[in-house]
Amino acid sequence: MEVEAVIEEFFNQTWKERFKEPMSLHALTMLWSFTVITLALGATVSALTVGIVADHYGRRNSILIANSLSLMAVAFMGISKTAGSLEALIVGRFLIGLFCGLNMTLIPLYIQEISPTRVRGAFSTMNQLSQTVGTFIGQIMSLENMLGTSRWWPLMLSLSAIPAILQYLTLPFCPESPRYFLINCHEDELAARELQRLRGTQDILEEIEEMKQEATNLKGTEDVTMLRLFIVPSYQQPILIALILNASTQLSGFNAIINYSTKIFRLAGVAHPTQTTLGIGAINILFTIFSGEVPWTKYFLLLALFTMVAFYEIGPGPISWYITAELFSQSARPVAMGLTSSWNWFHNFIVAMFYQPLLHLVGPYVFLLFTGFLLVAILYTYFRVPETRGRTFEEVTAEFRQADAILTSRF
Repeated sequence: MEVEAVIEEFFNQTWKERFKEPMSLHALTMLWSFTVITLALGATVSALTVGIVADHYGRRNSILIANSLSLMAVAFMGISKTAGSLEALIVGRFLIGLFCGLNMTLIPLYIQEISPTRVRGAFSTMNQLSQTVGTFIGQIMSLENMLGTSRWWPLMLSLSAIPAILQYLTLPFCPESPRYFLINCHEDELAARELQRLRGTQDILEEIEEMKQEATNLKGTEDVTMLRLFIVPSYQQPILIALILNASTQLSGFNAIINYSTKIFRLAGVAHPTQTTLGIGAINILFTIFSGEVPWTKYFLLLALFTMVAFYEIGPGPISWYITAELFSQSARPVAMGLTSSWNWFHNFIVAMFYQPLLHLVGPYVFLLFTGFLLVAILYTYFRVPETRGRTFEEVTAEFRQADAILTSRF
């Protein structure tokens, strides 16, 4: 029995104990769908607060604060079966969504600000790799011969406490972002000390000077709000790039494949759909590192899905989460990352809500719609997205300021 069926059985049994009658199929489907989308809904909301949290508490400390939401979520989901509470499971899903919205933005922000320019992309890819490994482990744990059973599913949902606890044990010993200390807090000595810890050398003058240059350029500028991202000319192009790239990763249909791969394989006549889904997870990991009527159709489907997952993890998968950090200056970075992360989760929510209705309406042709979105994203990326590899934050943002100055002079 799949995890979806196991939890639906819990819903039905709990409802029957309360109201002395089973749930209707429609009500059960709606309740399951609502439970699924509450995660994306929570993440959409919490991501909008990243700028406030990160600037007030710092990058590292904000990650630690966000982890408390994960532990709270585990508590609710862990007791839901024992307490016979549908509501506890749904609240837990919403809390884990709040956690994801914060940490899946704060962690790339922290990594981008502490990484050396020349290997910034590699460090960001490691973050994506850890996510894909976590997803793969989750897929394994959800198997019926592991924890995906009517008895052990609460324990399966509680596994997210493990990384939170590990971070509480290790992250306090990690340096805070030197950029945060120097540019946000104006603590030059603290910034230099933390940068020396990160680099393992006293030779940090060049990086400190680059940070001071950015701080000088930001002097006298107003605090950046979400509204200013759209009305200040030098922010308009980068925020548009970030929003389009983040939307395209969800509108590619990738998460629909990940979430419904077992069902897709079963409909295609694949003999072992659950095990094949693990293959999707394995490909997910492998290519992150390198950043059924006709008998042959199921093999073509497997090839197509594996290829899509591979190319997604080479490019748009990891890049969409950290390119925003590279396009904005220190003052705008947290707000921009929060907004684009929320935008990403919002489209995750939209795909989760409408994928199955569209599948019932037009069948597999729904993937032609995803293909159309991808074609637009490819063209936009080719013509409008600048290369950021090997460039400092200041060099990238200076390019947008220069473009804005040229445009202003013409008018």
